[in-house]
Amino acid sequence: MSTFEDVRALLAEAVRSGATPAAVLEAGRAAGAVWRTAHGRLTFDPAAPPADDDTIFDLASLTKVIATSSIAMQLVEARRLSLADRVARFVPAWRAADRGLVTIRDLLEHCSGLPAWRAISLNHTGRPAFEAAIAAEPLDYTPWTRAVYSDLGFMLLGFALEEAGGAPLEEQFTRLGLADLCFRPDRSLQSRTAPTREAPSRDRLLTGEVDDENAWALGGVAGHAGLFGTAAGVGAFARLVMRTLTGETPLGRPETLHRFVTRSTVPRSSRALAWDTMLPTSSCGTRMSPRAFGHTGFTGTSLWIDPGRDLYVVLLTNRVHPAYGNEALPKLRPVVHDAVVGAME
Repeated sequence: MSTFEDVRALLAEAVRSGATPAAVLEAGRAAGAVWRTAHGRLTFDPAAPPADDDTIFDLASLTKVIATSSIAMQLVEARRLSLADRVARFVPAWRAADRGLVTIRDLLEHCSGLPAWRAISLNHTGRPAFEAAIAAEPLDYTPWTRAVYSDLGFMLLGFALEEAGGAPLEEQFTRLGLADLCFRPDRSLQSRTAPTREAPSRDRLLTGEVDDENAWALGGVAGHAGLFGTAAGVGAFARLVMRTLTGETPLGRPETLHRFVTRSTVPRSSRALAWDTMLPTSSCGTRMSPRAFGHTGFTGTSLWIDPGRDLYVVLLTNRVHPAYGNEALPKLRPVVHDAVVGAME
């Protein structure tokens, strides 16, 4: 059986070996946080500020589950959106014969036919241009036949949610009232924000500025990326999700959330609605229960929630600093999660 000291040692070694400059982990239960630890410095510079409980990270694709999925849930609850609604209802350009029947559910389940990614920011800026480019993007496969994790699908979903909600994504997210989580953090917070990478396209080190180029070209707010936050902020969101599974909260009703975290019937998919689900090969390791669900972010972030064990784990890093190509952290995540489960037992 592992202990929290074992978890601490794993994260200390991750920093020492260069897997990431900074790492902050929080583990807890529905009733509250149980343990938090911070390691490393905001960059690999020995003089950089140390990581601590207040360090802010670019959450990358955790945006999909913390912001976009939550907004979708609330719009479903308010009957302003149905999972069965066709995307073309909100994005008229999405009407071609090969995609006209694609629904909001299909975007959430990553089975719309869209490819995983395209560098749209190279030639386009702002929602109208992005919307037209994604609507014209050739599909990679027939919708519903398989799942392909797609940033493009979640950008499109973000546009649809803005139409359904009658307000920008950032405004709708702010209404959720989640502390220590935001798009476009104020410059006054830069001193405690973990830098991501040196971006040649922007000729600067990115600190408090979204790492994802497509999200940046959309003004820093998008359905697939753009959210920043602390481990405590992500942990508070995890506890809200856990409470919603058993009773109504500001996030929604249990039955709505259960729909969002139930695995899709799309062939060979581990995806639920926005969320991923537990497999022995998942980033959550091998010891969480089959009820576990979670997500990762490209910059080195992850959130896993296991209602079967009354457990959540937040792990935030800036593993893309100072440049892309560091692949040590994805191999470490399952080991860390297994150690946390052992310590929490």
